[in-house]
Amino acid sequence: MRALAVTPIHLPPEEIRRRQERYDRLAPPGLEIELRDVGPSAPKTLDTDESMRVSENAVAAALEAAGDGWDLAFPDCVLDPAVPDAVAEPALPVHGLLKLSATYLAAKGVRFGAVVRNEAIAEEFSKRIAAYRLTEYLAGIRVLDLPFSAIAETGTWNAALGTAVRELAGLGATAVLNGCSAVDVEPADLPARIVDPTALAMRLLAVEEQP
Repeated sequence: MRALAVTPIHLPPEEIRRRQERYDRLAPPGLEIELRDVGPSAPKTLDTDESMRVSENAVAAALEAAGDGWDLAFPDCVLDPAVPDAVAEPALPVHGLLKLSATYLAAKGVRFGAVVRNEAIAEEFSKRIAAYRLTEYLAGIRVLDLPFSAIAETGTWNAALGTAVRELAGLGATAVLNGCSAVDVEPADLPARIVDPTALAMRLLAVEEQP
């Protein structure tokens, strides 16, 4: 099974390679993932509502131009740009990392929180959860207030999680979605488990496509 992943922002080649290597590690047997840069028309970071909308349009265009040879596609972003809110039957099935992971947690009756990099992402994350009708399962969102560079710095990102996860656990969350598709989650002694939405979504996609 071949899957196309499209970045939500325009990234340099070294970051594309890093993210591709991450997908190579996370992909279950039988799932081959190719990551492609969305192109220079997309923003370089997601920091405002305007950048979200530009990203969404760029991802939609890239998916539309994907061509043949793919079994499915998804944006390389936990905000699910250009992913249908409801059931859709496009020529190329488009999945969402957030839609898959959050719906799975909700289906198990898990009350979850989320940590994200900045306020703009927090607002978009909340809108997406509402669009998927999962708001009742969301305990809260905490902003880590980290620079874009922290996405590639595993230690920096994970070191910032402690206080946020404890606060969300205090609000009733037993799981916390790590609100970035490209960050490796490290084991930690925290009162709520940290869920890597990308890793979870990859496992769910592999199960879904089994006969």
